[in-house]
Amino acid sequence: MKKVMGVIVFCTLLNACASYQPIVDTKGKARFETSNAEELSNDKILCAKLAKNNSSFLSNIGFWITSPEADTQYTDIYRKCMVGRNHQVLN
Repeated sequence: MKKVMGVIVFCTLLNACASYQPIVDTKGKARFETSNAEELSNDKILCAKLAKNNSSFLSNIGFWITSPEADTQYTDIYRKCMVGRNHQVLN
């Protein structure tokens, strides 16, 4: 019974990782000539949808186990998408 409860708690905690919200520096222009802050809301929605469509529960677990930063595949795709759209993602 304890093993079953452990698996349920683990799955619940891992599922909570799918609600990743990046911290974006909207004022910083260190890498970019112009600010991209006006596109932030739209880009968050599109990147979240892209990450959700390209990750699954099992792929998140496998990615989390092998990732040096202990990120899920969802988080990794989301972050790369935001950086690819010229946002400075801090987290």
